[in-house]
This record gives sequence, structure tokens and C-alpha cells, in this order.
Amino acid sequence: MKRIGLICGGFSSEYNISIKSAQTIQNHFPAHLECVLIPISRSDWQEQLHVMEKIDAAIIYTHGDPGENGKIQAYLDMLQIPYINSGVLASALSFDKWYCNQFLKGFGFEVAKSQLFHFGAHIDATALVADLGLPMFVKPSDSGSSFGISKVKSVEDVHAAFDTAFKEGRNVVAEAFLDGTEVTCGVYRSQDGLVALPLTEIVSETEFFDYAAKYDGKSKEITPARVTDAITLAVQSQAKQIYDLLGLRAIARIDFMLVNGIPYIIEVNTTPGFSPASIVPQMLGVAQIGIQDFWTSIIRVELGM
Repeated sequence: MKRIGLICGGFSSEYNISIKSAQTIQNHFPAHLECVLIPISRSDWQEQLHVMEKIDAAIIYTHGDPGENGKIQAYLDMLQIPYINSGVLASALSFDKWYCNQFLKGFGFEVAKSQLFHFGAHIDATALVADLGLPMFVKPSDSGSSFGISKVKSVEDVHAAFDTAFKEGRNVVAEAFLDGTEVTCGVYRSQDGLVALPLTEIVSETEFFDYAAKYDGKSKEITPARVTDAITLAVQSQAKQIYDLLGLRAIARIDFMLVNGIPYIIEVNTTPGFSPASIVPQMLGVAQIGIQDFWTSIIRVELGM
């Protein structure tokens, strides 16, 4: 029986969410494979390297550093251990919100107007507001977590928002507000080709889809989304194009804001939440795809096991 290492935990603020995602996957793992849970943290990751060397393949399910950004993939590549996840380049590019969106913008996809700031940069709040308008979002660009994001409504709040964001990442993006309907689409590769799951509409009770909205029940996640069939097909088509263009693997979730019926990309998630409260399991339920069948299909396609 092949041993599949399910690597979870990680270094980000969403450590506990990653553990819950991994437990859900482990509870629905293909019966013909052995699942070895490998939780890592900043204090013990070196010890877990020895465990990784004894597995036949891996599923990396840390939300954020060091899996969603491609670091674990690079280590496994050197060990010649296969994994189902997107590779180093695809993971690193999609992990950084600003660079990923600018890359996709170059291929004609719509994104919000934005500016990037590196740690220690001078921030002219007045000029920033003049360029992007109010409200605006300030968020870590290079962090996989839902922490550090602020919706800025006044010029006086700009610097505090940047202070918050820089606690989570070294690069921060300021982004113009998009007034519309937020939807998200899960995509994965099956034996029959790319599959776009039903859209989920996100209606947040908070200012935006932050940690409380995601994990504390402060949002309504409506699947299928309350949009027309034409818009659904357009979003699903764009999600599959993005998946293919970035060279993604396994399951990814692409978030959009619909503004006057036009999809604007918010971000690409290569390790979307998979706890019982997460969106992708809800999509699978509506599509009538069993979780165990889902992971069996992905492992067969990506690993041939």
C-alpha cells in the first residue's frame, strides 16, 4: 500500500484551519492508499523532514507559508517525491496576490486598480487615496491567510491599515474597491479534463470576506450563486483558463467580483479551505460529488495511483 503524506499546519495564522482541512481529507481518503498526517510548525518542521523522506507521494495542505508558496514543493522536488499540488513556480506566482493579478492582467483578465508597497516604503496616504479612491482595501500581498486585511474608508486610516498588513507579510497591496457580487469557482482536473464546480456566492455580514466571515459563520455562502446561466458559464470558463494558464494542479479556487456582469479577479487559491465549513466541500455537495470520490479522482490523475 502506497504511503501518501498529508502535509498540513504550516507557519501562517491559519495553522488550525489547515489542520481541520487535513482532517477532513484524511477522513475521506481513498481506501487503497495509506494516509500519513504530517503536521508542521515553525518549531518542529526540521523533524518532519525525516518523515517526508519515507513517503511515496504527498498532498500539501498548508494554508500559506511554506506550502502554498511552493517551498515544500521545492524540497520534495529535490527528493524526487511526487505530489499532487501545483509546482514551485505556479505556487509562488499565485500565492502573491499583486504579482499574480498583474500577470493575469497581461493576458486580458480584469483586475482592480492597485499599488504595491514593500516593507519600509514611504506611503503618501493622500496621493494613494487620490489614485485609488475610497473605500480601498489594504492587504498583505505575500500571505496566504485571511489576516491583516483592512477596508480603508478615510485617509486618516491608511497608515494603520498598512501597519496591520505588514504584520502578516513583507509586501502589501492597496487595491481599489470593487462594488459588486462576490463569487468563487473551484476547478480541478479529472480524467475527462478540467472540471469547474458550481459557483458559490459570498454574502458577508462583515465589511468583507475576512477571517470572521470565513470561519466564524459571519457570512452566507450560497451555492449555486444567484447569477444568470450566462454569467455562471463565463466565470467558469475564465476560472478554467486561469487554472490552465498558471499551470495549476489538483483543486484550486478562483475568487471573482462581478461588477455590472463583468468578472474581476480577486485572487487565486491553490490550497482552498477544506474543513467541513469550507466552500469547496459545499460546491462538491451541490455537484453531487462525494469527497472520497473527489480525492480518488485527483490522486489518480495527478499521481497515477
